[in-house]
Amino acid sequence: MSSRRSNGTVTGIVALSVALVALVALTFVPTPYVIQRPGPVYDTLGTARSADGVKVPLIEIEGAETYPTGGTLDLTTVQVIGNRERTPTWFELAVAWTDPTRAVVPIDTVFPQGVSSDERDERNAALMVDSQHEATAAALTELGYDVGATVRVVETVADSPAGGELRADDLVLAIDGEAIDSATALRDAIQQADGAEVTLTIERAGQEKTVSVTPEKSTDAAGDEVWLIGIALTTDYDFPIDVRLQLDNVGGPSAGMMFALGIIDTLTPGELNGGEDVAGTGTIDAAGTVGPIGGIRQKLYGARDAGATVFLAPEGNCDEVVGHVPDGLKVFRTGTLQESLEILEVVAEGGDASALPVCTAKR
Repeated sequence: MSSRRSNGTVTGIVALSVALVALVALTFVPTPYVIQRPGPVYDTLGTARSADGVKVPLIEIEGAETYPTGGTLDLTTVQVIGNRERTPTWFELAVAWTDPTRAVVPIDTVFPQGVSSDERDERNAALMVDSQHEATAAALTELGYDVGATVRVVETVADSPAGGELRADDLVLAIDGEAIDSATALRDAIQQADGAEVTLTIERAGQEKTVSVTPEKSTDAAGDEVWLIGIALTTDYDFPIDVRLQLDNVGGPSAGMMFALGIIDTLTPGELNGGEDVAGTGTIDAAGTVGPIGGIRQKLYGARDAGATVFLAPEGNCDEVVGHVPDGLKVFRTGTLQESLEILEVVAEGGDASALPVCTAKR
């Protein structure tokens, strides 16, 4: 009896030792995933610390009358744990899989192949700057200002369809005869051409000319097929007033809608949110179209934990919102800046929120 128990004990110890060795080994095995978790929340009506550690207003406006605000219009962020140089361990992934506030995502969707962490940060910083310009344009356009939009080529990709046709600083005036007033509008028109040749009207060194290019099919970081001509674009605006958006250490375009709302609230009498704590996310273009973003579930939890009771979510993210709304948070869907303003009007007046648009499950 004692011999059998002794053998069983030895077998158990050996099995446990093997399991522990395997677990320790797994901590050193690279994983093909990173973890997303709620990041800092910033009130666009408030202040944040600059790179020098000084508190500065997120929105500062000169050249027009501004008004007191109340409550919050929070922009939400996502933090990423891990990168290509140091991926999370399998143990960290296992813990994250059981945490509803976190998401485990393939590393390629966050850090594309061939792109270093520094390059990714630089691109995200550029996207944030472009997003701030679009947010300012959308807000001022909503308020009746003329923003004088011009689409400019920043750079061209060698051996691409546009490589021998377009140059940096070319102004793109039209595509297939239709006037273009934003980089987003040009990208959309290229997608709608579905691979067919497009004719661009451009201005170079003060001279107008036309060039023809045939888009090539490619795959973006999310795995979606897109048509590209091989140029980086920006939209230059001639704003009639000085709007400065100041937020360091946050990249990407997802703060656009909340910045636009903050600008409108600052330039109009009364409180856009009725003094309520409102959060949200979404890209925006100069026409006021709100686009989907990544990490929506983490942003919902981040907003709730920061004290928000109302959240504005892009309609393009609704399939990720349904079934994942934290307790204490009311989420309304929006597709345009105008829809966001209409939602806030009801919230501010304490009206019937049951009639407002929400995300619903697909049938």
